[in-house]
Parts: sequence; C-alpha cells; structure tokens
Amino acid sequence: MKTLKDLGDLKGKRVLVRADFNVPLKDGVITDDGRIRAALPTITALREEGAKVILMAHLGRPKGQVIADYSLAPVAARLSELLGIEVPLAADTYGEDAQAKVAAMNDGDVVLLENVRFNPEETSKDADERAAYAKKIAALGEAFVSDGFGVVHRAQGSNYDVAADLPAAAGLLVEKEVTALSKATVDAERPLTVVLGGSKVSDKLGVIENLLDKADRLVIGGGMVFTFLKAKGLEVGTSLLEEDQIEKVQGYIATAEKNGVELVLPTDIVVNPGFPAGETPVAPEVVAADAIPADKMGLDIGPDSQKLFHDKIVDSKTVVWNGPMGVFEIDAFADGTRAVAQGLVDATAAGAFTIVGGGDSASAVRNLGFPEDGFSHISTGGGASLEFLEGKQLPGLTVLD
Repeated sequence: MKTLKDLGDLKGKRVLVRADFNVPLKDGVITDDGRIRAALPTITALREEGAKVILMAHLGRPKGQVIADYSLAPVAARLSELLGIEVPLAADTYGEDAQAKVAAMNDGDVVLLENVRFNPEETSKDADERAAYAKKIAALGEAFVSDGFGVVHRAQGSNYDVAADLPAAAGLLVEKEVTALSKATVDAERPLTVVLGGSKVSDKLGVIENLLDKADRLVIGGGMVFTFLKAKGLEVGTSLLEEDQIEKVQGYIATAEKNGVELVLPTDIVVNPGFPAGETPVAPEVVAADAIPADKMGLDIGPDSQKLFHDKIVDSKTVVWNGPMGVFEIDAFADGTRAVAQGLVDATAAGAFTIVGGGDSASAVRNLGFPEDGFSHISTGGGASLEFLEGKQLPGLTVLD
C-alpha cells in the first residue's frame, strides 16, 4: 500500500484528501468530533509540506439529493477551530464554486468540498458513471490521499475511482488503522481476546467465522448474546433474538469447543419489563442468564458478568472490542459497556495491545468519559474495521497497491 512518502514533493501541489467526517449531529451541533480530530495529522503533514489541501467527505445518507441538514458546514466550522485557520466550504463538490475556491488557494491552505453524497454518481453501481464523475473531482487536484478509513470497504467515486486518475496514497490515519488492525489478525501476541457486542449477531457473522481459528477467547455480550443463549436452550424472554441465526450460532459454539477457543458468555443479565420509552427504565433487575423471565427484556450484562468480562480482558496480550454490551446510552444499562472499556484500559496499562473497533464502541468510550490514550487504538471505521477483521479485501485499500 502506497503512503504519503510515495507521493514525493508536494509543495505547491493541489492534494485531494478523502476524509471521514461522517460525525453525529444533534440540532446541527457535532456531538462527537473524534473523526475530525483523527484526520488532523494528515492535514497538518500536508500543510507543513506546503500542499494545498482539498478535503472531501460525506455526511449521512442524502441519497444523491442536496439536503441542508447534511451539509458539511458544521465540519468546516470545527476544522477551522481545530486548525486555527479559516477552512472555507465550497457550495458544491466539483462545480463552479469548488473550482473558484481551489483556484484562490495558497500553499498550506485548506478547503472543504460540500458533501460528496449530494451527487448521485458518488455511490452509483454503474462503474462507468462513477468513473466519469470521479474525473470531474480529480480535475481539482494533482494527487490523491485516501484518509477516510470508515469508507475504504466501499468502492465509491471519491475514495476508489479518483485513485485511478491521480497519483494516490494512503494518509496517516489509514496507514495507522491498517497497522493496528493487522496486529490483531497477523501474528497477534497471545492470548488474543475478541470482545463482540452490539444488537445483532448477523452483523458479526464474518468476524466470528474468521476468528474462530485465530482467537484464543471470544467474549460475547450486547443484544447478540441472546441468540447464543437461545442456541444453548435457554429462555431469553422478550430480548432481541435472531431466530434464523440459532442453528449457525450452534455451529459456532461447537467449532469453538473443537478449536479450543474459550467462549465467554454472561452469567447474569440486567432485565427490564421492556425497552424504555425514555431515559428512565421502569424496573431494571439482575437475573441469572439461565433464569430470564419470559416477560422481561435483557438490556445489559449483570455485575458478575462485568467482573468476568473485565478479568478475561485483562488476562490478554491483544484485545479487539467491537460493539457495546448493552444500551449504554441509558445509564441504567451502561455498566456492562463501562466494565469492558475499563478492562481494555487496564489491559493497556499492563502492556497489552488494545483496539476499540469503531462505531458505537468508539462513541461509548468517549461518552462514558474514558481517555482516548487509555487504549492502544480507537478505530474510526465501524464497518471497515469489521470487514478487515473478517479478512475481506477492501476496495479502498487495494486500489492503493
């Protein structure tokens, strides 16, 4: 994979950078700027070389329409604050305003193009249509840097096709992501523990299949755990359940036992009469994992499981975590996710290499107040990190070879 050093002298050159600025917003305000801050090292490195930095990214799913709520204006404002310079936002991606703002750039300047997904061609399944669109973007630059790890698992105009038209390389963030995730999949220091959570087991099928012959230990929590408990013949009440995955999960359980992979499931569960309508649950209680009432819903792992999961994580040399243990947005169901995050922090302090696998897990550690430097690596790409762990070829990376 080509990196920044392979692009040579960039002084005075217009460099297109595909970043990942798909940040969460509430009433137009960014609630987690982690992805923006993760892009700063590449932006700063290019500015220090004297390049003219042209940033492009998407926000949300406007599906090819110009929708004001999905404008990158809040991102431009936050970038301006973080970089200490004005970062103007072009009104379009490759049109007259983008061309004018790029033409007015001096060395070291930064411009942000408007949401690339305002263009239907960005995500088109028609390769020719996408390629023609990418050439219009590529005309703005003289080199291309792929630094949006959260989109490298997709072949889209601004991260895949543009690379065919310009000298292309990975940015510092993508390089860092690949190096970190490779430590968990290639010659990982053992014991290697993989902690999986989130709502659906179907979202993690590929990861489980790929790691059943690589990991020493699989720790399962979140909504997906109830399919595992059901596969073992247990009552799960009204908890989230994927009935169509029970047989497959039974196969995973058998394979884990055959391969000597320790499968760690919760011993107790925090249940509630249903999913809370607001932030105040009705009557949460802790029950044994094999004694979930038929009319109750599991929404977090219990205190005994929290200690179990924490201790298993600390007893590791490499840890990969993807997916919360419960509905962490509601405090009554956040303790399981908090215990796992603390386990990774303690493991890191003890010398382990720890990875928080993006998405909800990354948001959880920030929202729960954990320091980012308490983990070896916090991935910026939920889907991309999952597919990397599945062993898949990611188009946005292979195009840089």
